[in-house]
Amino acid sequence: MCGISGIVYADPSRPVDPAVLRDMCDAIRHRGPDDEGVAVFGPAGIGMRRLSIIDLRTGHQPLSNEDGSVTIVFNGEIYNFRELRSGLEKSGHRFRTGSDTETIVHGYEEWGEDVCGRLNGIFAFALWDNRKKRLLLGRDHLGVKPLYVYRDPEKLVFASEIKAILRCPGTTRTLDPDALNAYLTFEYVPSPQSIFREIRKLEPGHWMTAGDGGVRTARYWSGIPQPAACTEADAAERLRELVHDAVRLQLVSDVPLGAFLSGGVDSSIMVSRMAACMDRPVKTFSIGFRESSYNELKYARAVAAKYGTEHRELVIEPKALDLTETLVRQFDEPFGDFSIFPTYLVSKMAREDVTVVLSGDGGDELFAGYDTYRAHRFDRRFYHRLPKAVKRGLLDRLARSLPPTESKKGPVNSFKRFVQGTWLPKELMHGRWMVFLSEAERRALFTDGAFASLTAETPYESLLRFGREAGNVEDVAKTGYIDVKTYLPDDILVKVDRMSMAVSLEARVPYLDRRIVEFALSLPPELKMRGFRTKYILKKAFWDDLPAEVQNRGKQGFSIPIKNWIRNELKPMMLDLLSEERIRRQGLFRPEFVSGLVREHMDGVENHSHKLWALMVFEQWFDLYAGSTHA
Repeated sequence: MCGISGIVYADPSRPVDPAVLRDMCDAIRHRGPDDEGVAVFGPAGIGMRRLSIIDLRTGHQPLSNEDGSVTIVFNGEIYNFRELRSGLEKSGHRFRTGSDTETIVHGYEEWGEDVCGRLNGIFAFALWDNRKKRLLLGRDHLGVKPLYVYRDPEKLVFASEIKAILRCPGTTRTLDPDALNAYLTFEYVPSPQSIFREIRKLEPGHWMTAGDGGVRTARYWSGIPQPAACTEADAAERLRELVHDAVRLQLVSDVPLGAFLSGGVDSSIMVSRMAACMDRPVKTFSIGFRESSYNELKYARAVAAKYGTEHRELVIEPKALDLTETLVRQFDEPFGDFSIFPTYLVSKMAREDVTVVLSGDGGDELFAGYDTYRAHRFDRRFYHRLPKAVKRGLLDRLARSLPPTESKKGPVNSFKRFVQGTWLPKELMHGRWMVFLSEAERRALFTDGAFASLTAETPYESLLRFGREAGNVEDVAKTGYIDVKTYLPDDILVKVDRMSMAVSLEARVPYLDRRIVEFALSLPPELKMRGFRTKYILKKAFWDDLPAEVQNRGKQGFSIPIKNWIRNELKPMMLDLLSEERIRRQGLFRPEFVSGLVREHMDGVENHSHKLWALMVFEQWFDLYAGSTHA
C-alpha cells in the first residue's frame, strides 16, 4: 500500500514546488515507509510514499508509460492485473516492470477513464496526462482506499489523508456544521463530506478529471441490487468458488502475510480458505478482553486449532485508551467508532510478524449479518402491529425505566436499544438501530447559534439517498445496498485503513472482491436472511469448514467495554474533555445537556457511551485542529 498526494494549479504559468510535494508526502510517511517519489509537470505535481508489497525491485513510483506522457501514483492492489496485462500486451503495449501499477497506465492509454471499471482491486490513484494537461483521479468500487480532494479557485489538492492536504500552503479549513451533525448522528462523517467544508471525499466507484475543461466527476460503478432467481445449492457452490478464488488472488505478496481472526463467521471462513491455499501455516492475530461478555478469544482459538495456524493474541486493558490522541490524529476528522482501539492494537501486533493481513470485513454488509437486520424484520412483522398504547405507553416507559447492564448485549440492553430505534423515522429502515442522536437530542445538544448554522434538512440524507436509488426491492436487498454505500466505506473501511496504515500494515479484504460483491447484490433476499437467521447462504456454503463453537455462536461485533471504562478508568479524561467550562467556551454545545449525559451515565441510569465518546473524540480533535476551523 501507499499514500499519494498532489497539486494542480489553475494558472498554467504557476509551477508546483517539489519541496511542497515532499512535505505533503512526509505527512503520510506511515502509509509508505519504504520509498518516496515526486514528479512535477509545470502547474501539476504528484507524489507518493510506498509500502513495498509486489515487485519490490522495479515498482518505484511515480511510474510512466514508454514516452513519459502518462504518469501515475497509485495506492492499492489490482488483483486481475495479470489478465489485463495479457490483453494489453496483445494490443501492442510494452511493459517495463512487473507491477500492477503499470497496468493502470497502459489501461488508461487503451480505455481512458473506463480503465477504472475494468479493475478488480482496491485502489486510489492519480494519473497525469501530459498531452492533454489533465489529471485523472480514481477510487475503487467499494472505497477501500481513501482519497480526499480540496478545491478553491486557484488549485486542486488531493491526498490519501487530510493531513497531507493541510501541508499545502494556501489551503483553508472551516468546520462544516452539517458534517459535525452527521458525525454525532452516525459516529462517522458520510461521503462525500469531510469535517472541513473545503475538503471532500471522492466517492467510491467514481473518477474525477481536472484540466482545461474544468473539474468533472462521474460514477463508473453503482452495484444497484438486482436480485435474480437462484437455487440454494447453486448459490452456495458459486459463493464457495468466488470466496476461495478471491482469497487465492489476495495471497499474492512478496512479503510476509497473515490474517486478522476474530473468531466470527467471516474471519473464520477466510482463514479456512487461506489454509487451503497456502503451503505453510497461516499466521493469525486476535484481540480479547478481560470482561467475559466482550471476550471472543475462545472462538478464535477454536479456528486456530482446527487449521493449525501460528496464532498470537493480546488482551486489551483500559490503559489502551491512553492512545486516544494518537489515534485521533490518524483520522484527521472525528471518528467515534470504539473499535479503533482493538483494530489498531491487533494491527500493531500483526506488524511485528507480517506486512500484509487479510481481513474479514464486508461479510456483514453483503450477507445481512448485523443484528439490526433482525431488529428491522421483527419491527416490520410484529412490533409495529402492536397497539400504540402498548408501544408508546407500556413498552416505552419500561425501556426508559430499566437501567442498562454492564454486559455487552443481553436481553435488557437489546430491548432498550430496540425500542429506542423504533422512535426514529421508519424510512431509515434498519439504519434506525445505527443512529446515536435523535432529533430532540440534537436540538437539546447544539446551542442556538450552532443549530442555526445547519443547512441540511436532515443528517439522514446519506441513508435515504441510497434507499431511493435501490428502488423497489425487498428490505434485505435495499438495506444491504445502503450499508455497502454508507456504513461500510465510511466507517468500517476507514477504521481498518487508518489503523493498519498507522503501523505500515497492508489490510486486504477478500469479501470485497468485485465479483463477490456483485454476486451478493444479485442474490434473492431469502438466501441472505432466512427468517431471523442472518448470513444464511454464507454459513451454508462454508458450514463444514467452521468449528462447532463458531457454527453455533451469535453475532457479537468488534467492540470494547467502553461504557464501563468511562465510569472508571476513563472518568478523569471524560470529565476534563467534557467540562462545563470547556464546552461553554467552545460555543457549539449546551453545557447543561452534556453535563446531564455525563451524570446519567455515571449514575447508571442510562448508557450514553456512544454520545459521550463521540463528544470526547470531537473535543480531542478540536484541540488538535481548532486553530482555524471556525466559519
